[in-house]
Amino acid sequence: MLVIRRDLVDAMVAHARRDHPDEACGVIAGPEGSDRPERLVEMVNAERSPTFYRFDSMEQLRVWRAMDEADEVPVVIYHSHTATEAYPSRTDVSFASEPDAHYVLVSTRDAHDVELRSYRIVDGVVTEEQVDVVESYMFSHTGADDVPDAD
Repeated sequence: MLVIRRDLVDAMVAHARRDHPDEACGVIAGPEGSDRPERLVEMVNAERSPTFYRFDSMEQLRVWRAMDEADEVPVVIYHSHTATEAYPSRTDVSFASEPDAHYVLVSTRDAHDVELRSYRIVDGVVTEEQVDVVESYMFSHTGADDVPDAD
């Protein structure tokens, strides 16, 4: 299951809508070993394509080095689909190289509806997972909200 803050979801969706009709792409870094997405990094789609995305290799090298220096890992790797559902294509599966990452897809095919889904992709096997959007990570592990009860 992917637990992710609402502001990060909103930022991914805004990036996807802003780059439409081309696919948007990026990464959300988090502390190593935490599985907690914290820092969104919008990246350039080097293909500038409505049907395919690819990180610019120099930008990817800079982003991955910065994560290494900060003891972070790519917790989420995201991109958008502009005309199809939020499901990994064969190309997406073949390029998935981070077995511990959540692969999030945002479909921008409907301008009014948000379709966001998350997958684990390991050795070519795609497994959809639940997405739990929270306001804060403070109490997300307990199932309780982070708003104190009124007296």
